[in-house]
Amino acid sequence: MERLAVFPGTFDPMTLGHLDIVKRASRIFDRVIVAVANSPSKKTLISLEDRVLMAIDACAGLRNVSVEGFSGLLIDFLKAQKADFLVRGVRTVADYDYEIQLTGMYRAMMPELEIVMLPTSGHVSYISSTLVREVLVHKGDIAHFVPEPVALHISRKYK
Repeated sequence: MERLAVFPGTFDPMTLGHLDIVKRASRIFDRVIVAVANSPSKKTLISLEDRVLMAIDACAGLRNVSVEGFSGLLIDFLKAQKADFLVRGVRTVADYDYEIQLTGMYRAMMPELEIVMLPTSGHVSYISSTLVREVLVHKGDIAHFVPEPVALHISRKYK
């Protein structure tokens, strides 16, 4: 039986921390879907289309990883994909506290779903999309914080 995991996020933009989680999840599960959320409440800087394209490029070398954009509730996406596992990355205690709250909601809505929290590796644990966007808005160099395809895409389109 195939173990399908979904790693969701807005990925605005995808960071080296996100890619760390994707790579590690790809070694655990048979198939991983990176689910790029269209989340109007988050007021993303980068369009959904570009975030999906950048994630596809960043994950290109991972044979069992695919990327899909989605709108609406994550639970609906998980059910449509027939996902067995939800992968969440955690960097800090605050992330963990928030994820524990979400876990209760996910389990109430989809009891058969298993939630797997992976701590980000130490060498990239300080990176967040929020901080990367701040550097980007001030026209700083983000190359040390994002996968190379993401940096190239952003330098061509958003600088």
